[in-house]
Amino acid sequence: MKGEVTVLGFLTASTSPSNRAHKTAPGRHRDPPASSPSAVGEVVQRSLRRRERSVYDATSGARRNWLPFASAAGPEVEAAAAVAAAQSGVKEGGREPESRNRSRSGGDPCAVRRGGGPDSDPRRGWAMAEISDLDRQIEQLRRCELIKESEVKALCAKAREILVEESNVQRVDSPVTVCGDIHGQFYDLKELFRVGGDVPETNYLFMGDFVDRGFYSVETFLLLLALKVRYPDRITLIRGNHESRQITQVYGFYDECLRKYGSVTVWRYCTEIFDYLSLSAIIDGKIFCVHGGLSPSIQTLDQIRTIDRKQEVPHDGPMCDLLWSDPEDTTGWGVSPRGAGYLFGSDVVAQFNAANDIDMICRAHQLVMEGYKWHFNETVLTVWSAPNYCYRCGNVAAILELDEHLQKDFIIFEAAPQETRGIPSKKPVADYFL
Repeated sequence: MKGEVTVLGFLTASTSPSNRAHKTAPGRHRDPPASSPSAVGEVVQRSLRRRERSVYDATSGARRNWLPFASAAGPEVEAAAAVAAAQSGVKEGGREPESRNRSRSGGDPCAVRRGGGPDSDPRRGWAMAEISDLDRQIEQLRRCELIKESEVKALCAKAREILVEESNVQRVDSPVTVCGDIHGQFYDLKELFRVGGDVPETNYLFMGDFVDRGFYSVETFLLLLALKVRYPDRITLIRGNHESRQITQVYGFYDECLRKYGSVTVWRYCTEIFDYLSLSAIIDGKIFCVHGGLSPSIQTLDQIRTIDRKQEVPHDGPMCDLLWSDPEDTTGWGVSPRGAGYLFGSDVVAQFNAANDIDMICRAHQLVMEGYKWHFNETVLTVWSAPNYCYRCGNVAAILELDEHLQKDFIIFEAAPQETRGIPSKKPVADYFL
Protein backbone atom coordinates (compact mmCIF):
# COMPACT_ATOMS: atom_id res chain seq x y z
CA MET A 1 0.00 0.00 0.00
CA LYS A 2 1.08 3.56 -0.65
CA GLY A 3 3.01 5.22 2.13
CA GLU A 4 3.83 2.03 4.01
CA VAL A 5 6.97 0.06 4.64
CA THR A 6 7.65 -3.35 6.10
CA VAL A 7 10.74 -3.54 8.27
CA LEU A 8 11.92 -7.02 9.23
CA GLY A 9 8.26 -7.81 9.65
CA PHE A 10 7.99 -5.90 12.91
CA LEU A 11 6.92 -2.45 11.73
CA THR A 12 4.29 -0.97 9.52
CA ALA A 13 3.96 2.79 9.80
CA SER A 14 2.39 5.51 7.74
CA THR A 15 4.68 8.09 6.20
CA SER A 16 2.03 10.79 6.12
CA PRO A 17 3.09 14.17 7.54
CA SER A 18 0.44 13.95 10.25
CA ASN A 19 2.32 11.10 11.88
CA ARG A 20 5.77 12.60 11.87
CA ALA A 21 7.31 12.31 15.30
CA HIS A 22 9.02 15.01 17.29
CA LYS A 23 11.27 14.13 20.17
CA THR A 24 10.00 15.23 23.56
CA ALA A 25 11.63 15.59 26.91
CA PRO A 26 11.23 12.70 29.32
CA GLY A 27 8.49 13.01 31.90
CA ARG A 28 4.81 12.37 32.43
CA HIS A 29 2.19 13.14 29.81
CA ARG A 30 -1.42 13.55 30.78
CA ASP A 31 -3.75 12.00 28.27
CA PRO A 32 -4.77 14.98 26.06
CA PRO A 33 -8.47 15.77 25.54
CA ALA A 34 -10.06 14.36 22.43
CA SER A 35 -10.14 17.81 20.84
CA SER A 36 -6.39 18.29 21.18
CA PRO A 37 -4.48 18.00 17.88
CA SER A 38 -1.38 16.77 19.69
CA ALA A 39 -0.86 13.01 19.81
CA VAL A 40 1.70 13.37 22.55
CA GLY A 41 0.08 16.04 24.73
CA GLU A 42 1.65 18.53 27.07
CA VAL A 43 4.69 17.35 29.02
CA VAL A 44 3.92 17.66 32.71
CA GLN A 45 7.02 18.26 34.78
CA ARG A 46 6.62 16.19 37.89
CA SER A 47 8.33 13.40 39.72
CA LEU A 48 9.33 10.50 37.51
CA ARG A 49 8.57 7.91 40.10
CA ARG A 50 5.16 7.18 41.53
CA ARG A 51 5.29 6.91 45.28
CA GLU A 52 2.97 4.99 47.51
CA ARG A 53 1.12 3.51 44.50
CA SER A 54 -0.09 0.37 44.71
CA VAL A 55 14.74 -21.42 12.81
CA TYR A 56 13.63 -24.44 15.20
CA ASP A 57 10.16 -25.94 15.02
CA ALA A 58 9.54 -28.39 17.81
CA THR A 59 7.10 -30.55 15.88
CA SER A 60 7.52 -30.20 12.13
CA GLY A 61 10.68 -29.65 10.16
CA ALA A 62 8.50 -28.75 7.21
CA ARG A 63 7.70 -25.45 8.91
CA ARG A 64 11.28 -24.27 9.24
CA ASN A 65 11.06 -21.98 6.23
CA TRP A 66 7.96 -20.07 7.33
CA LEU A 67 9.24 -16.52 7.79
CA PRO A 68 6.28 -14.16 7.29
CA PHE A 69 8.38 -11.27 8.52
CA ALA A 70 11.24 -11.73 6.07
CA SER A 71 12.18 -8.89 3.80
CA ALA A 72 14.33 -8.83 0.72
CA ALA A 73 16.03 -5.65 1.84
CA GLY A 74 19.24 -5.85 3.83
CA PRO A 75 19.26 -5.00 7.54
CA GLU A 76 20.87 -1.61 7.06
CA VAL A 77 18.18 -0.57 4.54
CA GLU A 78 15.43 -1.96 6.75
CA ALA A 79 16.67 -0.18 9.87
CA ALA A 80 16.81 3.12 8.02
CA ALA A 81 13.30 2.50 6.71
CA ALA A 82 12.11 1.76 10.23
CA VAL A 83 13.26 5.12 11.55
CA ALA A 84 11.90 6.95 8.50
CA ALA A 85 8.54 5.25 8.76
CA ALA A 86 8.20 5.83 12.48
CA GLN A 87 9.24 9.44 12.18
CA SER A 88 6.47 9.83 9.60
CA GLY A 89 4.31 9.12 11.90
CA VAL A 90 -8.85 -23.05 27.75
CA LYS A 91 -8.83 -25.68 26.38
CA GLU A 92 -10.21 -26.18 22.90
CA GLY A 93 -13.99 -26.35 22.81
CA GLY A 94 -14.35 -25.14 26.38
CA ARG A 95 -14.20 -21.94 28.34
CA GLU A 96 -11.26 -21.09 30.53
CA PRO A 97 -11.75 -20.12 34.16
CA GLU A 98 -11.69 -16.38 34.77
CA SER A 99 -8.45 -16.14 36.69
CA ARG A 100 -8.21 -12.66 38.17
CA ASN A 101 -5.47 -10.22 39.06
CA ARG A 102 -6.12 -9.20 42.67
CA SER A 103 -4.38 -5.85 42.85
CA ARG A 104 -7.26 -4.52 44.98
CA SER A 105 -7.28 -7.39 47.43
CA GLY A 106 -5.35 -5.41 50.02
CA GLY A 107 -2.81 -6.67 52.51
CA ASP A 108 0.52 -7.99 51.36
CA PRO A 109 0.81 -7.38 47.60
CA CYS A 110 3.19 -10.31 47.32
CA ALA A 111 1.75 -13.10 45.26
CA VAL A 112 3.12 -15.73 47.60
CA ARG A 113 0.43 -15.36 50.23
CA ARG A 114 1.20 -16.04 53.86
CA GLY A 115 -1.04 -18.21 56.00
CA GLY A 116 -1.38 -21.69 57.40
CA GLY A 117 2.08 -21.78 58.90
CA PRO A 118 5.38 -19.92 59.02
CA ASP A 119 7.32 -22.28 56.79
CA SER A 120 5.13 -22.76 53.74
CA ASP A 121 2.56 -21.24 51.44
CA PRO A 122 -0.51 -23.49 51.59
CA ARG A 123 -1.82 -22.36 48.19
CA ARG A 124 1.26 -23.38 46.23
CA GLY A 125 3.03 -25.60 48.71
CA TRP A 126 6.12 -23.42 48.72
CA ALA A 127 8.66 -23.72 51.51
CA MET A 128 10.11 -20.49 52.83
CA ALA A 129 13.49 -21.69 51.62
CA GLU A 130 12.14 -21.69 48.06
CA ILE A 131 10.90 -18.13 48.48
CA SER A 132 14.30 -17.11 49.79
CA ASP A 133 15.99 -18.75 46.79
CA LEU A 134 13.62 -16.95 44.44
CA ASP A 135 14.35 -13.59 46.06
CA ARG A 136 18.07 -14.28 45.67
CA GLN A 137 17.59 -15.13 41.99
CA ILE A 138 15.61 -11.94 41.43
CA GLU A 139 18.38 -9.83 42.97
CA GLN A 140 20.95 -11.68 40.89
CA LEU A 141 18.99 -11.07 37.70
CA ARG A 142 18.53 -7.41 38.63
CA ARG A 143 22.32 -7.16 38.52
CA CYS A 144 22.19 -8.68 35.02
CA GLU A 145 23.82 -11.87 36.28
CA LEU A 146 22.73 -15.22 34.90
CA ILE A 147 21.19 -17.82 37.17
CA LYS A 148 22.09 -21.51 36.88
CA GLU A 149 20.53 -23.70 34.23
CA SER A 150 19.01 -25.87 36.95
CA GLU A 151 17.46 -22.75 38.50
CA VAL A 152 16.00 -21.76 35.14
CA LYS A 153 14.40 -25.19 34.88
CA ALA A 154 12.86 -24.90 38.34
CA LEU A 155 11.73 -21.32 37.70
CA CYS A 156 9.99 -22.31 34.47
CA ALA A 157 8.28 -25.22 36.21
CA LYS A 158 6.88 -22.87 38.87
CA ALA A 159 5.86 -20.34 36.22
CA ARG A 160 4.01 -23.01 34.28
CA GLU A 161 1.94 -23.87 37.37
CA ILE A 162 0.85 -20.23 37.61
CA LEU A 163 0.36 -19.44 33.92
CA VAL A 164 -1.71 -22.54 33.18
CA GLU A 165 -4.39 -21.16 35.52
CA GLU A 166 -4.65 -17.85 33.68
CA SER A 167 -7.25 -17.13 31.04
CA ASN A 168 -6.67 -16.33 27.37
CA VAL A 169 -8.27 -13.01 28.30
CA GLN A 170 -6.67 -12.43 31.69
CA ARG A 171 -8.62 -10.14 33.99
CA VAL A 172 -6.56 -7.33 35.51
CA ASP A 173 -7.69 -4.74 38.06
CA SER A 174 -6.68 -1.10 38.11
CA PRO A 175 -4.55 0.68 39.12
CA VAL A 176 -2.07 -0.80 36.68
CA THR A 177 0.85 0.31 34.50
CA VAL A 178 0.76 -0.99 30.92
CA CYS A 179 4.00 -1.55 28.98
CA GLY A 180 4.81 -2.31 25.36
CA ASP A 181 7.73 -4.09 23.69
CA ILE A 182 10.98 -4.55 25.65
CA HIS A 183 13.03 -6.64 23.17
CA GLY A 184 15.88 -7.68 25.43
CA GLN A 185 16.91 -4.13 26.35
CA PHE A 186 17.58 -5.05 29.96
CA TYR A 187 19.01 -1.76 31.19
CA ASP A 188 16.08 0.09 29.65
CA LEU A 189 13.76 -2.28 31.51
CA LYS A 190 15.54 -1.23 34.71
CA GLU A 191 14.96 2.39 33.69
CA LEU A 192 11.28 1.55 33.18
CA PHE A 193 11.08 0.21 36.73
CA ARG A 194 12.93 3.28 37.99
CA VAL A 195 10.43 5.73 36.50
CA GLY A 196 7.33 3.58 36.92
CA GLY A 197 7.95 2.00 40.30
CA ASP A 198 9.15 -1.44 41.24
CA VAL A 199 7.26 -4.70 41.67
CA PRO A 200 5.28 -5.35 43.87
CA GLU A 201 4.58 -1.69 44.77
CA THR A 202 3.41 -1.09 41.19
CA ASN A 203 1.03 -3.43 39.38
CA TYR A 204 2.29 -4.11 35.82
CA LEU A 205 0.92 -5.48 32.56
CA PHE A 206 3.51 -6.26 29.86
CA MET A 207 2.12 -6.77 26.35
CA GLY A 208 4.73 -9.16 24.97
CA ASP A 209 7.91 -9.12 22.87
CA PHE A 210 10.24 -9.53 25.83
CA VAL A 211 13.03 -11.08 23.76
CA ASP A 212 15.02 -10.70 20.51
CA ARG A 213 17.06 -7.84 19.01
CA GLY A 214 18.45 -6.54 22.32
CA PHE A 215 21.66 -7.81 23.93
CA TYR A 216 20.04 -9.16 27.11
CA SER A 217 16.98 -11.17 26.15
CA VAL A 218 17.86 -13.97 28.58
CA GLU A 219 18.21 -11.72 31.61
CA THR A 220 15.16 -9.65 30.60
CA PHE A 221 12.78 -12.58 30.22
CA LEU A 222 14.06 -14.46 33.27
CA LEU A 223 13.73 -11.37 35.48
CA LEU A 224 10.15 -10.78 34.35
CA LEU A 225 9.36 -14.47 34.78
CA ALA A 226 10.89 -14.55 38.27
CA LEU A 227 8.85 -11.49 39.26
CA LYS A 228 5.76 -13.23 37.90
CA VAL A 229 6.44 -16.31 40.02
CA ARG A 230 7.21 -14.24 43.13
CA TYR A 231 4.32 -11.79 42.73
CA PRO A 232 1.80 -13.38 40.33
CA ASP A 233 -0.97 -10.95 41.29
CA ARG A 234 1.24 -7.89 40.65
CA ILE A 235 2.59 -8.57 37.18
CA THR A 236 0.81 -9.89 34.09
CA LEU A 237 2.70 -11.13 31.03
CA ILE A 238 0.93 -11.69 27.72
CA ARG A 239 2.39 -13.18 24.56
CA GLY A 240 3.89 -11.24 21.67
CA ASN A 241 4.75 -12.45 18.19
CA HIS A 242 8.41 -12.82 19.23
CA GLU A 243 7.48 -15.32 21.93
CA SER A 244 7.84 -18.00 19.28
CA ARG A 245 10.31 -20.79 18.56
CA GLN A 246 10.70 -19.86 14.92
CA ILE A 247 11.03 -16.11 15.38
CA THR A 248 13.56 -16.38 18.21
CA GLN A 249 15.85 -18.48 16.04
CA VAL A 250 16.12 -15.63 13.57
CA TYR A 251 16.25 -12.54 15.78
CA GLY A 252 18.66 -13.38 18.55
CA PHE A 253 17.19 -15.18 21.56
CA TYR A 254 18.19 -18.66 20.40
CA ASP A 255 21.78 -17.59 19.68
CA GLU A 256 22.00 -15.68 22.95
CA CYS A 257 20.92 -18.71 24.99
CA LEU A 258 23.45 -20.86 23.15
CA ARG A 259 26.23 -18.33 23.69
CA LYS A 260 25.54 -17.67 27.37
CA TYR A 261 24.72 -21.21 28.52
CA GLY A 262 26.66 -23.31 26.02
CA SER A 263 23.54 -25.19 24.88
CA VAL A 264 19.97 -24.53 23.77
CA THR A 265 18.44 -26.14 26.85
CA VAL A 266 17.53 -22.81 28.47
CA TRP A 267 16.01 -21.68 25.18
CA ARG A 268 13.81 -24.78 25.20
CA TYR A 269 12.72 -24.14 28.79
CA CYS A 270 11.76 -20.56 27.93
CA THR A 271 9.99 -21.33 24.66
CA GLU A 272 7.89 -23.94 26.45
CA ILE A 273 6.78 -21.18 28.82
CA PHE A 274 5.86 -18.99 25.83
CA ASP A 275 3.09 -21.48 25.04
CA TYR A 276 1.47 -20.82 28.43
CA LEU A 277 1.40 -17.02 28.27
CA SER A 278 -2.03 -15.41 28.02
CA LEU A 279 -3.05 -14.06 24.62
CA SER A 280 -4.63 -10.87 25.96
CA ALA A 281 -5.90 -9.07 29.05
CA ILE A 282 -8.91 -7.00 30.02
CA ILE A 283 -8.55 -4.16 32.55
CA ASP A 284 -11.65 -3.53 34.67
CA GLY A 285 -13.72 -4.99 31.84
CA LYS A 286 -13.14 -1.84 29.77
CA ILE A 287 -9.64 -1.80 28.24
CA PHE A 288 -8.69 -4.74 26.04
CA CYS A 289 -4.92 -5.32 25.86
CA VAL A 290 -3.31 -7.45 23.17
CA HIS A 291 0.11 -7.48 21.53
CA GLY A 292 -0.90 -6.97 17.91
CA GLY A 293 -4.56 -6.45 17.17
CA LEU A 294 -7.81 -7.94 15.96
CA SER A 295 -8.79 -10.90 13.77
CA PRO A 296 -11.60 -11.33 11.22
CA SER A 297 -12.26 -14.67 12.93
CA ILE A 298 -12.98 -13.01 16.29
CA GLN A 299 -15.94 -10.83 17.15
CA THR A 300 -16.16 -11.44 20.91
CA LEU A 301 -13.84 -11.95 23.85
CA ASP A 302 -15.51 -15.31 24.49
CA GLN A 303 -14.16 -16.51 21.14
CA ILE A 304 -10.65 -15.67 22.32
CA ARG A 305 -11.28 -17.60 25.52
CA THR A 306 -11.93 -20.81 23.57
CA ILE A 307 -8.58 -20.78 21.70
CA ASP A 308 -6.12 -23.52 22.62
CA ARG A 309 -3.13 -21.26 23.26
CA LYS A 310 -0.73 -23.91 24.53
CA GLN A 311 1.13 -24.31 21.25
CA GLU A 312 3.63 -22.65 18.97
CA VAL A 313 2.16 -19.58 17.29
CA PRO A 314 0.32 -20.87 14.18
CA HIS A 315 1.06 -19.51 10.72
CA ASP A 316 -2.46 -18.12 10.40
CA GLY A 317 -5.80 -18.07 12.17
CA PRO A 318 -7.12 -16.10 15.16
CA MET A 319 -4.22 -16.78 17.54
CA CYS A 320 -1.73 -15.62 14.92
CA ASP A 321 -3.82 -12.54 14.12
CA LEU A 322 -3.96 -11.38 17.75
CA LEU A 323 -0.15 -11.30 17.85
CA TRP A 324 0.56 -9.95 14.35
CA SER A 325 -2.19 -7.54 13.20
CA ASP A 326 -1.90 -3.74 12.97
CA PRO A 327 -4.34 -0.80 12.82
CA GLU A 328 -4.48 1.07 9.52
CA ASP A 329 -6.14 4.33 8.48
CA THR A 330 -8.75 2.61 6.35
CA THR A 331 -11.98 0.68 6.70
CA GLY A 332 -12.50 -3.06 6.84
CA TRP A 333 -9.70 -5.59 6.61
CA GLY A 334 -6.51 -5.44 4.57
CA VAL A 335 -3.60 -7.72 3.71
CA SER A 336 -0.70 -7.18 6.10
CA PRO A 337 2.70 -6.54 4.49
CA ARG A 338 4.20 -8.51 7.38
CA GLY A 339 2.95 -11.73 5.80
CA ALA A 340 0.97 -12.64 8.94
CA GLY A 341 -2.06 -11.10 10.59
CA TYR A 342 -4.19 -8.35 9.03
CA LEU A 343 -4.55 -4.62 8.78
CA PHE A 344 -7.78 -3.50 10.45
CA GLY A 345 -9.66 -0.24 10.12
CA SER A 346 -11.67 2.10 12.32
CA ASP A 347 -15.02 0.45 11.55
CA VAL A 348 -13.67 -2.94 12.64
CA VAL A 349 -12.57 -1.43 15.95
CA ALA A 350 -15.90 0.31 16.50
CA GLN A 351 -17.80 -2.95 15.95
CA PHE A 352 -15.49 -4.96 18.23
CA ASN A 353 -15.56 -2.40 21.03
CA ALA A 354 -19.35 -2.10 20.89
CA ALA A 355 -19.90 -5.87 20.80
CA ASN A 356 -17.72 -6.36 23.88
CA ASP A 357 -18.70 -3.20 25.79
CA ILE A 358 -15.12 -1.95 25.99
CA ASP A 359 -13.81 1.59 25.74
CA MET A 360 -10.53 1.05 23.91
CA ILE A 361 -7.89 -1.38 22.69
CA CYS A 362 -4.33 -1.04 23.99
CA ARG A 363 -1.58 -2.76 22.02
CA ALA A 364 2.16 -2.70 21.27
CA HIS A 365 3.94 -4.30 18.27
CA GLN A 366 4.90 -1.13 16.36
CA LEU A 367 7.74 1.33 16.92
CA VAL A 368 6.43 4.78 17.84
CA MET A 369 9.02 7.53 18.01
CA GLU A 370 7.02 9.48 20.64
CA GLY A 371 6.53 6.36 22.81
CA TYR A 372 2.78 6.15 22.26
CA LYS A 373 0.24 6.92 19.56
CA TRP A 374 -3.55 7.16 19.39
CA HIS A 375 -5.59 5.76 16.49
CA PHE A 376 -9.22 6.08 15.41
CA ASN A 377 -10.38 8.89 17.71
CA GLU A 378 -8.64 7.40 20.73
CA THR A 379 -10.24 3.97 20.46
CA VAL A 380 -6.89 2.24 19.85
CA LEU A 381 -3.60 3.05 21.58
CA THR A 382 -0.11 1.84 20.67
CA VAL A 383 2.44 1.81 23.53
CA TRP A 384 6.15 1.30 22.84
CA SER A 385 8.52 0.74 25.79
CA ALA A 386 11.95 0.12 24.21
CA PRO A 387 13.79 3.49 24.02
CA ASN A 388 16.44 3.99 21.35
CA TYR A 389 15.23 0.76 19.79
CA CYS A 390 17.99 -1.56 18.61
CA TYR A 391 20.40 0.95 20.23
CA ARG A 392 20.14 3.22 17.20
CA CYS A 393 16.60 4.40 16.38
CA GLY A 394 16.65 7.42 18.71
CA ASN A 395 13.06 7.08 19.89
CA VAL A 396 11.74 7.71 23.38
CA ALA A 397 9.63 5.10 25.18
CA ALA A 398 6.38 5.26 27.11
CA ILE A 399 4.38 3.39 29.71
CA LEU A 400 0.71 4.00 30.48
CA GLU A 401 -0.43 4.42 34.07
CA LEU A 402 -4.12 3.81 34.73
CA ASP A 403 -5.57 4.82 38.09
CA GLU A 404 -8.60 3.35 39.88
CA HIS A 405 -10.90 5.34 37.57
CA LEU A 406 -8.94 4.41 34.41
CA GLN A 407 -7.61 7.95 34.06
CA LYS A 408 -4.55 7.87 31.83
CA ASP A 409 -1.10 9.18 32.65
CA PHE A 410 1.78 8.59 30.25
CA ILE A 411 5.37 8.42 31.49
CA ILE A 412 7.89 9.17 28.75
CA PHE A 413 11.48 8.03 29.31
CA GLU A 414 14.73 7.80 27.41
CA ALA A 415 17.28 5.03 27.15
CA ALA A 416 19.51 4.24 30.10
CA PRO A 417 22.86 6.06 30.00
CA GLN A 418 25.52 4.33 27.93
CA GLU A 419 27.82 3.90 30.91
CA THR A 420 25.21 1.81 32.74
CA ARG A 421 24.39 -0.46 29.84
CA GLY A 422 27.38 -2.73 29.82
CA ILE A 423 27.44 -2.67 26.02
CA PRO A 424 30.96 -2.43 24.58
CA SER A 425 30.93 0.82 22.64
CA LYS A 426 33.36 -0.47 20.00
CA LYS A 427 31.70 -3.84 19.55
CA PRO A 428 29.96 -4.09 16.17
CA VAL A 429 26.22 -4.69 16.31
CA ALA A 430 25.14 -8.03 14.89
CA ASP A 431 22.84 -7.87 11.87
CA TYR A 432 19.87 -9.27 13.69
CA PHE A 433 19.88 -6.30 16.06
CA LEU A 434 19.40 -3.83 13.24
